[in-house]
Amino acid sequence: MTAVVDRDPGLQPERTRLAWRRTTLSATVVALLAGRQALHSGATPAALIAVALSAAAWLGFLLVAHLRMVRMGVARPEPLAPRAALAATLCTVALAVFAAAMLF
Repeated sequence: MTAVVDRDPGLQPERTRLAWRRTTLSATVVALLAGRQALHSGATPAALIAVALSAAAWLGFLLVAHLRMVRMGVARPEPLAPRAALAATLCTVALAVFAAAMLF
């Protein structure tokens, strides 16, 4: 028989929370730069749609990141759900695609 030993998480959950915060900050900067680019290049309907979609992708990523940071507050956090990982990935890729679309 093997006894189950509680894991000592050390600072790993804190580092993970900080990483999520840095990534959220990066996504915020990308979304703001996309809005700035759209305003400086002339507010065409396509640019406004790209900004709106960028804002929606940013809000989606913000929600996923916030939920993950809250769940990291316990001594033994659950692993990131595949659905949440997929949502974060899709929001990140969407932000990149919308930013690239505004350049053309």
